[in-house]
Amino acid sequence: MSKRVALFWPGDGRPIPNELARPSVEAATVQLERALGRLGRESYRVEGFIAKPHEAIAKIRPIDDPLVAVCVHWIYGPHTTEGVVGKDNPLLLASNFSGQWPGLVGLLNTGACLEMLGRPFSRAWTDSADFCADEIFMSRLGEWCTTGRIGYPENALAYHAPISPAAAATARSVAAGLRARRPLLLMLGDTSMGMLNGYFGPLLLARHGFAEHKIDQAWLIERGRGIASARIEDAFRFVRDRGVEFHWREPGSEDFDETATREQLRDYLAVLDLVREYGADLVGWQYQLGLTLLRPPSDFAEGLLNSACRPESNGDTIVCATEADQGNALPMELLKRLLAAKGLHQAVMFHDVRWGAEHEGRFLWVLLNSGSCSAYAFNHDPGTLRGVHSYRQPALYFPHPGGTFAGESLPGPITWARAFVRAGELWMDVGRGEAVKLPVAVREAWWRGTTRQWPFMAAWLGVSRDSLMAHYLSNHVAVAYGDVCRSVLLYVRTRAEDASPSLRDGVGVPTRPSGASPLPRDRGRLGEPSLLAPQCVNAYESACARCVDGVGFCCSRFVTDPRHDALALPSSPRGTTARSAVRTTHRVLRGILRRARPPFGRTRLLRMAGRERN
Repeated sequence: MSKRVALFWPGDGRPIPNELARPSVEAATVQLERALGRLGRESYRVEGFIAKPHEAIAKIRPIDDPLVAVCVHWIYGPHTTEGVVGKDNPLLLASNFSGQWPGLVGLLNTGACLEMLGRPFSRAWTDSADFCADEIFMSRLGEWCTTGRIGYPENALAYHAPISPAAAATARSVAAGLRARRPLLLMLGDTSMGMLNGYFGPLLLARHGFAEHKIDQAWLIERGRGIASARIEDAFRFVRDRGVEFHWREPGSEDFDETATREQLRDYLAVLDLVREYGADLVGWQYQLGLTLLRPPSDFAEGLLNSACRPESNGDTIVCATEADQGNALPMELLKRLLAAKGLHQAVMFHDVRWGAEHEGRFLWVLLNSGSCSAYAFNHDPGTLRGVHSYRQPALYFPHPGGTFAGESLPGPITWARAFVRAGELWMDVGRGEAVKLPVAVREAWWRGTTRQWPFMAAWLGVSRDSLMAHYLSNHVAVAYGDVCRSVLLYVRTRAEDASPSLRDGVGVPTRPSGASPLPRDRGRLGEPSLLAPQCVNAYESACARCVDGVGFCCSRFVTDPRHDALALPSSPRGTTARSAVRTTHRVLRGILRRARPPFGRTRLLRMAGRERN
């Protein structure tokens, strides 16, 4: 690899966030320059922030040297992708690990955009103020400088988990409902802020049983003018009577008042009318940046849509994916239907993967996004809006006054998911975890270290920090209270075989029959790795004792069970004959897999590689 390395600053599309983050970006760049110098590399900078796609084309596309994107605040994917797609020089996304200027969020989104476009890249991160003092970071950076890539262990990824008969029945009932009536996603505008990974398009959506209809956001302004004042007043009384606490006219937010909230309710009612008019099942709402200068923030309306307790409610939630992110919209709708089929409340939360830290022996993620969090997260009572606080969205980014839909998420077991595109196929990450209640002082420190006006969840996702940072392909995540993880897995794996021939369009990857093996024993807290261990290939009808105990290593070496696409994790080598048989099996199965179209692309489980201890 070349001794010369170019460092560039992908940026936000708005000048103010770039300038606010400049001191942190400059400090991180100095640290990277020192670290590269210690590894014997000569670095140079690409001048200024890249704040438009054409600037990426002009500034970094001509560079053939290895590239390092300095990811220290929120950045738009195209400000990297447009300069590197179609080239093969080594590319590294490097980030500090901070919640204030969330570079790790920008790294995750940019990485997902690159993955969707098939552009290889590596990623590295550190929470150390002195990058050179972080031995793990320096080792990874050294690997990249030597080989042009960083390899991360994949033992936190699993591609199969045993499914109980009950979970199978729930999944198949939901699949039958979606087969009977294809869900319609109403897209209000396009995806937001350059999130290429958030739009799948009709080709992939139709393949997996979803439909979309796009409406220009300008319709909301026109339709809003026709909303009767009486409807707005009724909605205003409703949200106040049901317990929302509005932080009107607080210091620094004097322009946030009752009129601003009424205007947000006008937009909510306009969207509700469009949902009824088009018979839509779920919504993707762009808002930013198209309406930022024209209408108050959409967050309060989005939170209401995702709540069963809302003005003019039919008793159900309406999944609303903020920033029109289809990668969250699809799993949110699936989770909603699986929850309802299991008799649980169907609210699903939309969050950013914002930041995280150790607490009492576990790494907890701070999940928060300004919009699309249900009131259910704050009160676990579908009949009220208690626990909801509406603060003014920061005026720096939202010039029109309007409130958020915020609160502290209650503790409890959770299922989380995210859809993404890899090699033209739809995949889904699925996991189990726990929302955690923090001591007040810790909660406030974490909350204020991110964005205090936004809804807050501290979550253990059942996966280590580094495993998620190395493999996760989004800045967003869908979260639901309750355990429907295994139903999600079976649904997405059997979607093709359950679908009509017009939807199937190919052969799904073989899936083991539902209920063929019992579930492993539950061992400890929810999300224990034993629950997500791969199926042992030497025991087709049940997991072997080592798998059940959550060790994560099966008793064969990289053998695939032809009745499902589980890949056993490696253990001790076999003899020559066994290895030859394994290679033969793999050659045959690779041919099958190349000719097959997975029902939901593929699924994978992110899980702890070993036991997590308090």
